[in-house]
Amino acid sequence: MDRNEPASPAWELLLPAASAPARTRGRSLQAALREAVRSGRLAPGTRLPSSRDLAADLGVSRGLITEAYEQLTAEGYLRSGRGAGTWVGSAVRAARQRAHDLAPRSPGARADFVPGTPDLSLFPRSAWAAAQRGVLAELPHQELGYPDPRGLPRLRTALAELLARRRGVVADPERIVVVSGVAQATTLLGFALHARGVRTVGVEDPGSPQHDALYTSAGVTAVPLPVDGEGIALEPLRASGVRAVVTTPAHQFPTGIAYSPRRRAELLDWARSVDGIILEDDYDGDFRYDRAPVGALQGLAPDHVAYTGSVSKSLAPGLRLGWLLVPESWAEEIVERKRTLDLGHPALDQALFARFLERGDYDRQLRRCQRAYRERRDALTTALEEHFPGSRVSGIAAGLHMIATLPERYGPEERFLTRVTAAGVAVRPLSAYTHPRPAREEPDGPKRTQLVLGYAHVPPARIHEGIRLMAEAATG
Repeated sequence: MDRNEPASPAWELLLPAASAPARTRGRSLQAALREAVRSGRLAPGTRLPSSRDLAADLGVSRGLITEAYEQLTAEGYLRSGRGAGTWVGSAVRAARQRAHDLAPRSPGARADFVPGTPDLSLFPRSAWAAAQRGVLAELPHQELGYPDPRGLPRLRTALAELLARRRGVVADPERIVVVSGVAQATTLLGFALHARGVRTVGVEDPGSPQHDALYTSAGVTAVPLPVDGEGIALEPLRASGVRAVVTTPAHQFPTGIAYSPRRRAELLDWARSVDGIILEDDYDGDFRYDRAPVGALQGLAPDHVAYTGSVSKSLAPGLRLGWLLVPESWAEEIVERKRTLDLGHPALDQALFARFLERGDYDRQLRRCQRAYRERRDALTTALEEHFPGSRVSGIAAGLHMIATLPERYGPEERFLTRVTAAGVAVRPLSAYTHPRPAREEPDGPKRTQLVLGYAHVPPARIHEGIRLMAEAATG
């Protein structure tokens, strides 16, 4: 092909734009020509028709074409010289326009028991839409400006009432910071620790693997601390030298225990003795199925506990909406760090959630989820009894996951996982949430396979089918 000729007649590329309404025709021609160059349909070095010829072919005024050529020449898409014509510039390179989805998913699983996901079909679309309409109708114009980095006063007040009532926290609206989930709350505390010269923070072992990466991003090293049947073991905590620790006392992730009253008191005594701080991650504290939820640790020592939670398990993680309640001595630096990170959470989302709280919609949603998740936990327990006789379920009746310890005949763990994965069942062993330890620390004797089974996002019928598939794969 002769590079002095267009790859295809220019009017074929521009005809739709030439038919646009008169008031937008010029901009449409420029956009169409720009996209033709950007996509590579008009390659670098291609000579374009004269403005007179192209205007005649398209049936538009020559002025529109001249203006389009001049605009794209100024932007670098085209080049021209006196008496030399107009050419596609060499600065533009055709790029493939693809948007990749990096959201975490379990691709192709016939049954998915990976923990951490709520049932997104329970999201209250009608109530949420009604709250959104109400907010858009009533929100003052000035509240669409940059918000208080802590969050809208209306939302912080509603959150303080909710957390005091449901979780027993000492909730001062002035010390609540609205954040984009527990991940941002953790990172904010990490930055504040680093600014104070603290370089290590204790994390539960086993525990959430996200904590390590989040603190590392803030320049703080996570120190794994073993969890026993009552909570974080105190002797390793004291010996570690850390002055900050992350805990999940209402429902430890992933073991499923609740911290004992004794361990809660000992942990608070430790914090006072070292002038330390505890980050209480109350990730699913609202969901307890055998009794009322145990109140938050923060209510016992608000000067030494930073409390965080979110709507990720009750509404949807995609909302990126949570809260961080900080001790008074930490409030100023946490708020300033939040300001420099993002200038505050989106005001419209905050106003919407505040209305959702004020009208009782959030309490209704929690009750709805409570009923559904309790039913699914019962279904999972029944399915394990039927298809894995002799298995043991541990942890309190709460949250969105349970621990299942299988009889030795289903081991070893590595073989079990290989078989069930090949059968299309997505599961996570408890060992996936444990920090690596030296060989000498590993217990002797055969190991029983321990699974962390998430059930909240799986309907009861699918739970039974998935456990059946897992059993067939394990014994096949």
